Amino acid sequence: MKKTLFLIGLISLLVASCKTYSEEEVQGFDKAIQKFVMKSGLNYEKSESGLYYLIEKEGEGEFIKFTDEVSFRYVGKLLDGKTFDGRYKRTPLTFEVSKLIEGWKEGFMYLKKGGKAKLIIPPTLGYGENQLPEIPANSILYFEVEVVDVK
Repeated sequence: MKKTLFLIGLISLLVASCKTYSEEEVQGFDKAIQKFVMKSGLNYEKSESGLYYLIEKEGEGEFIKFTDEVSFRYVGKLLDGKTFDGRYKRTPLTFEVSKLIEGWKEGFMYLKKGGKAKLIIPPTLGYGENQLPEIPANSILYFEVEVVDVK
């Protein structure tokens, strides 16, 4: 319960935070992501917002909508491979899509119930300049997500 409250508080903080990054900063984040993608050897797609995503399994049914409540499992890492949140790898977390960080909001729109994806989220769509216990400010985030249920 304590961990879930921390996560809810964290998500609320992140949704409320807004930083405008310079074009140079955005390009720097993108270059770091491109380097990671090339090293992975996987074929990620890049959205207009700067989100990189790899749909491993689209899932079945209708695509997730912004107003849906989604139960999902995930692991969160930094690009150096350090896991900052793995506690929801087995036990699903449930949230309204509209209350998630921007990168998750967008990433979930590409999925359906049962879908799996890898998301690389630049700070502009993630935690921004907020420094968190395991996440430095302006971090690029890597998530493996699996949608368990959609309501």
